[in-house]
Amino acid sequence: MTATSRTLSYPPGGLGAPKDRRPVPPPDALGLPEGTEIFSADDHISLAEDIFYERFPAGMKDRAPRVMNVDGGWVIGMEGKSILVPEFVEVLTQYDPVPGSHTGDVDARLAALDSEGVSKELAFPNSVLALFGWPDREVRELCFRIYNEHMAEVQERSNNRIFGVGLINWWDAEGTRRTVEELKGLGLKTFLMPLSPGKDLEKRPIDYASPAMDGVWEAIEEAQVPIAHHIGESPPATPNQFNAVSIGMLQSVASFRDVFGKYLFGGILDRHPGLRIGWFEGGINWVPSALQDAEHIAASFQHLNNLTLEHEPTYYWDNHMCASFMVDRLGLALLARIGVDRVMWSTDFPHNESTYGYSDRSLAVVVDAVGPEAAAAIVGGNVKRFLGLEG
Repeated sequence: MTATSRTLSYPPGGLGAPKDRRPVPPPDALGLPEGTEIFSADDHISLAEDIFYERFPAGMKDRAPRVMNVDGGWVIGMEGKSILVPEFVEVLTQYDPVPGSHTGDVDARLAALDSEGVSKELAFPNSVLALFGWPDREVRELCFRIYNEHMAEVQERSNNRIFGVGLINWWDAEGTRRTVEELKGLGLKTFLMPLSPGKDLEKRPIDYASPAMDGVWEAIEEAQVPIAHHIGESPPATPNQFNAVSIGMLQSVASFRDVFGKYLFGGILDRHPGLRIGWFEGGINWVPSALQDAEHIAASFQHLNNLTLEHEPTYYWDNHMCASFMVDRLGLALLARIGVDRVMWSTDFPHNESTYGYSDRSLAVVVDAVGPEAAAAIVGGNVKRFLGLEG
């Protein structure tokens, strides 16, 4: 392997759009233990089929969001118009043409995994995230249930190589219990919980740490299904004339702290110690700084708190959480503060920021940083444990 591969911290040489890249599998000389299964903890898959309209009851079809192609990207819309901002559609056109990007062609998807030596993946949605803010809650939940059924079918067709990330009702406890149990019954192993949960029926912002949400957390805790949080739900709060996508991404990768703080300081994990949380696509280098700040804040503001924590902040990370990364040399250097068993490698296929086209070098950096045995956990074992697939 070249010196470049050993010091990789970003895509070498500027790879351009994913549709223009040529992937290669990792070399045998990578040094991973025999039998290591490379399992990408964070990939993405688009809808290219109009599943909501097709599966809605006849009397509700006029309320169904439509899956449509706009300028080469598959989006969610109504009345022939996308509800996504133009910048998002522009990004979609960069990776939607990559073979295997959509749920409609499972064979091409598996071929894409094979091309980079990836055995299995956890596949998050793309434009379906637009449904998080859908105002009609009945329609929103029905869309989530249809999406879960569709992803369960994809998972089955892939012979359990593509594990779909599902969606649940998070806004009322009864709906949470109903949708999380349905999701679990379909064989899905985790679900995406929004970082911005929106407002309640009285138009008040939903506070995850509020006692009003305890029924939601109880339902999730009892189902023993891990929670996934992911970057990229919302566009930037202010407009950007130049390089809007890059500015938006820089904001997006630092989006976890608010909800992270609610789990710790809001007492969610003290009241619901059975919860397990994964943080996806924000890297791992944010974890030591967030924990350091949380420890300092816990000590400095204890006299102002109206809720006593049962543990130090680091306890909640060590016992409840993990995070994924693609290329994170800084995070790997700080691994002693994070924990080898708390991090999961991913390709982020087929996004622009993905390792698609240089995953072999990204994997080599992990092996060099931690050694073959620990690397085997990071590139496969840890995400299996998170999903409950061990044994």
